[in-house]
Amino acid sequence: MKTRLFCYESLVILRGKLMRRFVKQADRGQSTLLPECLDDFIDESNPVRVIDVFVDALDLAEMSFEGVEPAATGRPSYHPSVLLKLYIYGYLNRLQSSRRLEREAGRNVEVMWLLGRLAPDHKTIADFRKDNGLALRRVCARFVELCRERPRRDGERCHRRQQVQGREQSRQELHAGESGTAACPAGGECRALSEPT
Repeated sequence: MKTRLFCYESLVILRGKLMRRFVKQADRGQSTLLPECLDDFIDESNPVRVIDVFVDALDLAEMSFEGVEPAATGRPSYHPSVLLKLYIYGYLNRLQSSRRLEREAGRNVEVMWLLGRLAPDHKTIADFRKDNGLALRRVCARFVELCRERPRRDGERCHRRQQVQGREQSRQELHAGESGTAACPAGGECRALSEPT
């Protein structure tokens, strides 16, 4: 009996030594003197920074968004730019549901940064979507245009364009070889110079 107790005590001591080898987690109840900055969690290349700059550059009144001018009475509302940022974030990350967007606003660090720690409820998000349907379509179309115009950082777009041009050129050469005509730069066929007149 005494041996079992001894084995148990040595196991506890051994377990304590093994536990020191793992990374220790922070205590959830520990208060900090200086809170962490939310901006430190968002990398410079994070797409939410693009969403933030894009929406801030828009003239929402010109695009006919409702609620740009706050009402004189009643409870203060969310500015349309806050809800638009959340909507575009959901558009990019395939989150269409208002309830899912509400949940992300309360737990996702990117969305917290994007909205300035505001967390609109699902009804507010759904009403914004319902009341601004045409304006949202315009903004999304403009955002897609912006994404298509901007070249990617790694040069993938240029590389892809070269691949497409290379395929087009080989197709034209293939057709020229079959029919005895040379490929025209304009996309049509030109007579070969070697053909007798």
